[in-house]
Amino acid sequence: MRRLICLTACLFLLGSPSRLACAQEPGKIVEQYVKAAGGGRALSKIQTLALEGTFTTDNGKSGTYTLNTKLPNRYYLELLVGEQNLIEAYNGKSAWRRNAAGELGTLVGLEGMQLEAAAQYYNSRLVNPKKEKLALAFIGNATVRGKDARELEVTTATGMKRHVFFDPQTHLIVKEAATVGGLEEEILYDDYRTVDGVKLPNKIELHRGGAKYDINVTRAVINGTIGERVFDFPKKSQVQLPDLKALFKEIDDNQKAIDKIKENYAGTRTEEESEYESDGKVKKRELNEYTFFYFNGDEVSTLVEKDGKPLTAEKQKQENEKTQKRIAELQKRQAKKEVKQEKAKEEGKSEEKDDPGIEVFLRACQFVNPRRERFRGQDVLVFDFEPNPEFKPHKLVEKIVQKLAGVVWIDEKAHDVARLEAYFVGDVKIAGGLLANVQKATSFVFEQAFVNNEVWLPTYEEVHVGVRVLLVKGFKISEVTRYSDYKKFNVETLSTIAKPKAAGEASPNP
Repeated sequence: MRRLICLTACLFLLGSPSRLACAQEPGKIVEQYVKAAGGGRALSKIQTLALEGTFTTDNGKSGTYTLNTKLPNRYYLELLVGEQNLIEAYNGKSAWRRNAAGELGTLVGLEGMQLEAAAQYYNSRLVNPKKEKLALAFIGNATVRGKDARELEVTTATGMKRHVFFDPQTHLIVKEAATVGGLEEEILYDDYRTVDGVKLPNKIELHRGGAKYDINVTRAVINGTIGERVFDFPKKSQVQLPDLKALFKEIDDNQKAIDKIKENYAGTRTEEESEYESDGKVKKRELNEYTFFYFNGDEVSTLVEKDGKPLTAEKQKQENEKTQKRIAELQKRQAKKEVKQEKAKEEGKSEEKDDPGIEVFLRACQFVNPRRERFRGQDVLVFDFEPNPEFKPHKLVEKIVQKLAGVVWIDEKAHDVARLEAYFVGDVKIAGGLLANVQKATSFVFEQAFVNNEVWLPTYEEVHVGVRVLLVKGFKISEVTRYSDYKKFNVETLSTIAKPKAAGEASPNP
């Protein structure tokens, strides 16, 4: 009887089991928010949003606040205090910042990804998280300003996380917490008012980088005109874009010389691959370590560790044999290529390239926002790229390239790419989607370092893939690759693969 009474009391205090489970279901919490904020129809019609206001800081200074968002993924935040003008923006290709000292720069790595994630989150309105590749997870009950709240974790396809707190009574968002642009940020919302059928906060308390901003929103406009230039790198800091056809040709022509220099180096490569569940939790993780060197322009790798454990002698022998076989295949392919080139030369024909040329990018993309910056201690040219709407793709490679947007860093002096960030702006269907469908927002990062003041060598790669195979199986995979321990490599024999002979170490970040 006592047990029955206690159970009844718990059910009275907490609600029925089904009701409690429903309350803790992240999808249901978001649905309640969408309905309370104005409904899915009203929220999905928001193309642009502009919030303007004034603020006071915790040290008594006053300034102005501006937040602009624009579909599909544009974001602009400005905090102006006197001559100090802090700006963070994402223009759909690259993230950039103007700090209080007036210095402008493109954000890379985690800082750039965090700002990109903020742009995606604010433009999604949480109307359709699944479509936006946003994973939701219920964290638990929390307290915000002395009141109960429900905390959800929102994870993007690139693994960026944001904690969102909902009022269980009004179902509106009362707090957000995330790392944005490398700074811990907390935002508290209050005094919601209706603008064109949508509830927007009139008071915002922003905690950022140790500073506090009490913001009063004085103007809120939905679907007003916001030009693309608002989100772009400031015009006054841009430079004249060089002849890209000539620049890309120089990079293409220089590749053989770069490949030859790279053959003097060997190193270590680690790969961490994670497969995720639909809620963003890790389903499976693998960690492999390889030694590698370059041969005829290709990276030749040998597995030496799996999940932190060195291979057994027998297994290592098998891996070395695989590498020897790979070398033989590359030698055979190179011999065939040389014969083909010689034959074409005798017949007076131009050499046919195995890979699609850089001209595909010139035709399928358009290039904007050129600027000059410093990257890893080197002067580089940086510019954004996006699909060229006038280009009509026919081949698969053209269709893939035209779906890309991103930003590239180029060392004009060394004629090489220092860094590349790109993502798919739409789904890419292989064989009409029957074979595979690479999903929108699939992204990748490629980064190099200038080693020994002579050549750019890979240091980091990151890939986030969302794909559906054979119309049935869908999965999300992230892979992070790190290159390290570069050494000069004099090839006297290729018999010892796992431990190349070193001739002096070379740091990847001199």
